[in-house]
Amino acid sequence: MEKGNPGSNGPSSKTPGSTRLDPMNRNFNRQVVRGFNNVKTYFSNPANTLLCIFLVILLILNVAPMISVVKDAFTFHVGETDALYNDTDPGSFTTYHWVEVFASDTSTGYFWKPLGHSLLVSTLACAFAIIFGGLAAYFICRTNMKLKKFISAVFIFPYIMPQWTLALFWKNFFISTECGKLGYVGELQALTGIASPLWFVFGAFPISVVLGLHYAPFAYILIGGVLRNMDANLEEAATILNIPKWKTFFKVTIPMLKPAILSTILLVFSAAMSSYPVAQTLGTPVNYFVLAVKMKGMIEGSSGAKIGQGAIVSIVLILFGFAILAMNQIATGSRKQFTTVSGKSGQVTKIDLGKVGKWIAGIVFTILVVFFCIGPMISFLIESLVPNPGDYSSGLTFYYWTTSNIIRNDYHGVFNEPKIWEALKGSVILAISCSLIAGTCGLLIGYAVAKKRKSKLAQFVNGLAFFPYLLPSVSLSAVFMLLALSLSKDHITYFYKNPMVVCIILGSLKYIPFASRSSLNAMMQLSGEIEEAGVIQNVHWWKRMTRIVFPIQKSAFLSGYLLPFISCMRELNLFIFIGSDTMILTKFMYLLEDTGVAALENAANLILVVIILVVNWGVNLLTGASIDKGIGGK
Repeated sequence: MEKGNPGSNGPSSKTPGSTRLDPMNRNFNRQVVRGFNNVKTYFSNPANTLLCIFLVILLILNVAPMISVVKDAFTFHVGETDALYNDTDPGSFTTYHWVEVFASDTSTGYFWKPLGHSLLVSTLACAFAIIFGGLAAYFICRTNMKLKKFISAVFIFPYIMPQWTLALFWKNFFISTECGKLGYVGELQALTGIASPLWFVFGAFPISVVLGLHYAPFAYILIGGVLRNMDANLEEAATILNIPKWKTFFKVTIPMLKPAILSTILLVFSAAMSSYPVAQTLGTPVNYFVLAVKMKGMIEGSSGAKIGQGAIVSIVLILFGFAILAMNQIATGSRKQFTTVSGKSGQVTKIDLGKVGKWIAGIVFTILVVFFCIGPMISFLIESLVPNPGDYSSGLTFYYWTTSNIIRNDYHGVFNEPKIWEALKGSVILAISCSLIAGTCGLLIGYAVAKKRKSKLAQFVNGLAFFPYLLPSVSLSAVFMLLALSLSKDHITYFYKNPMVVCIILGSLKYIPFASRSSLNAMMQLSGEIEEAGVIQNVHWWKRMTRIVFPIQKSAFLSGYLLPFISCMRELNLFIFIGSDTMILTKFMYLLEDTGVAALENAANLILVVIILVVNWGVNLLTGASIDKGIGGK
């Protein structure tokens, strides 16, 4: 038989080169199969799959709006080209907005002066929050003051309630005929005859006080938590050396509270810097504008002629948020250490205020918390029942609640005004949607990060989830509004025409940090052996989550759902730029303020506050979370 015949089909028919290609092909195939198996193995772990999914989602939701706002800061918009450069098309590159904001003839009134107002108000708000909240925490934790339980339970109310409710209450109570054309007889003047001056009712002082009171629970929680667990050895040593109590307080106690005080300052300053509703209510009547108010006017006014300048102001507020974060990192990342819990000291000896002093202190704090925490609800009820603002001589009436007649501007009584109930329905739908999405996403992110906490991917996703918390709410609202506007120009009009969808996405993104941190803390406490027992029994991941993990840590996970609901119900800053004024109740109340129907505005405020407080009571009932238990109000 002839060997090596080229025409035969045997092995000898192969060319010399083909014997070298087969091993290469087999090696390539092995690598493909190995790579596929590695990918399959990687994604067979639910934590890895979740991290990759949320990496893509969070990158899109965080990066796309930032790109949009920077683009708006460097481009012309409709309205600007007609007024400035007739031969320039909208969308063209320009640095005009930057010059107008920082170095033009109008920059003082539009940017620098409002920036100074914002810095002053934020600084004073920090001082008021620390003084009021810190003193309350000290007296509750370190003295034998009476009525602690009631004071501690009620102290959280100003933060739970919408931010501007205290502003409206301040105006209702203190406004007087001394305010000129802006004023009428307020509750204080009607009860005592004392007329508050204009500076006390409108301007920097009331804005700072109201913001300080609203954020005083921050100081109360942070400082009270340290005081409750702080090592008392140093204070006891000072007592043994016969050092006066006031000197011990300033030389020993205050320095040990430095981290908590610094954290309070950073939190309050960041939040107050971007506050819109309080400054709008108490500042606009006397033209005391802060940066957030000016930004809203730029973005919404002049037919788009100042959108670019508003985008720059939004960027400035965002940069302030990052600067505050950097300060926090520097402060907490230094080599200094504040040891406040050592485990070596016994029970802290509480300061004895005396038989009379403990009652006096308790009564004084009770009056203060009742006035600022329960007073707003009483004020809203009274103001919704008076015939006209400041007219208390004609008695009280339920007319504005029950009438079906038109009161003013086509508005009926509260029970017969469909716009109020439609707006309330919108708020509930928005709050439920945001809480479900943010709570679920936060739970899954916390689970995945806890399972893969040593990987760089988990750390990056965890940082992306926390990123929206660093951004001021009013700036985030502006950024998403500008993004929706940009998409509408690119013929992607769905988000522009469906503002509720934009609000749901925005609210979910903003509140994911609440849920993810709560879930992460809960998962870090949970031993991996518990879930591994389910894996050994071949229990599916979804069933392990619903039957094992969730029931064990349900309190923390429920907080991740319910806290976003409360926050969303009282939120205005976050949705101020998006949708109509009747879409949600918080925006509709501002519309009522502009129309001059004070009774309806106060009634709507009362309804919203009562709903939020009832939901908060439900949160405490379901989760067992209560600030008075955490700080020591017994």
